[in-house]
Amino acid sequence: MSTLVPALEFVATFAGALFAGAALYINVAEHPARMGLETRMAALQWAPSYKRATWLQAPLALLSLTCGIAAWVFGAGIAWLIAALLVGAVVPFTFAVIMPTNDKLLAPGRDLNSSETRDLLVFWGRLHAVRTVLSLVAVSIYLLSLIVA
Repeated sequence: MSTLVPALEFVATFAGALFAGAALYINVAEHPARMGLETRMAALQWAPSYKRATWLQAPLALLSLTCGIAAWVFGAGIAWLIAALLVGAVVPFTFAVIMPTNDKLLAPGRDLNSSETRDLLVFWGRLHAVRTVLSLVAVSIYLLSLIVA
């Protein structure tokens, strides 16, 4: 049992850091580059990128959440629970807040050249930034907990 908590802490931190890194990349590189395109091309690029990123980011967030909570249950400090809940919050935030925008962007028949599509893409970037901040704060807490321990 003595190696269980450190292993859970490592996996929680590693998965959280991978999630945060991917989220940060999207906000500082991929989405700004996409928005440099004309609206139709930006929307066409966004759709497959979003679908691919989902398969990377969702499992990482859930793995970090699960391992962070498990570390706390098995004796790690309360900071592990707080960090786990922060990184885990990206999942319900995505479903409740970002998904309606995703659905509008993916709607069949959407005019991909419209200013509404452009506005939705800009809004999506702002919403995604919330996921980035949540995960960066969580990973900071994880790392601080490792250092202080």
